Amino acid sequence: MTQSTADAHILVSMTYASRANPDVSAKDFNEILKQAQENNTANGITGMLIFNKNYFLQTIEGPRAQINRLLYSLLADQRHHDLQVIDTHEITSRKWAKWSMNYASPTQDNAAIYLKYSTTVDFNPYLLNAGSSSDLMRELSSQKG
Repeated sequence: MTQSTADAHILVSMTYASRANPDVSAKDFNEILKQAQENNTANGITGMLIFNKNYFLQTIEGPRAQINRLLYSLLADQRHHDLQVIDTHEITSRKWAKWSMNYASPTQDNAAIYLKYSTTVDFNPYLLNAGSSSDLMRELSSQKG
């Protein structure tokens, strides 16, 4: 078995937060989401993304080598900055297997969920620990069906 074949069997999950650059528009975000869905499908990556006008919170899961490559491209992406890894660990099964990239944004309907996990009135993923960010994503995705 080659090294890359062995790596494909090691799945990891990585959660990070970053700040959106102020010039990222709704159109830019839709392009980011579409590009992520296409690239993730091609690379065996699944995940969940939360975005509001200021922050990204994302969990990605897949083969370790692919997640590492994606992390390097995320660090170089000029549409966001201050990327901080909140959690990374090996997994035996995926939480987001149904989605190349599931997505949630703050709405009237899910405002109570954001408040439940936030330490402030405004959503700020930098203030979440690994468990809270995972629980927030799980609860928001259950709202989507």
